[in-house]
Amino acid sequence: MFMIDITGMRPLQARQLELTFADGLKGTVDLDKVISQYSGIFAPLLDQNYFAQVSLNEELGTIVWPNGADICPDVLYSHVSGRPVVVSGERVLN
Repeated sequence: MFMIDITGMRPLQARQLELTFADGLKGTVDLDKVISQYSGIFAPLLDQNYFAQVSLNEELGTIVWPNGADICPDVLYSHVSGRPVVVSGERVLN
């Protein structure tokens, strides 16, 4: 696992986010590639105006929306960096 906090973010069009991580990595992530199905707590993210309400929760080190939806920073880091998430020697993402 990376366990690297997100330190900056900016919402873009088409459910994309520009992210900056604590180690200096910057990049854009397409949430359509992260979230397989926009249902439940993620359903409101389909609305661009709601999506744009994303904020950075410094305590959690990740992004959150007003309804409590959040995404693990390790998952986002993996998508931006192209490096897989590995837990106990096993690749779990990417």
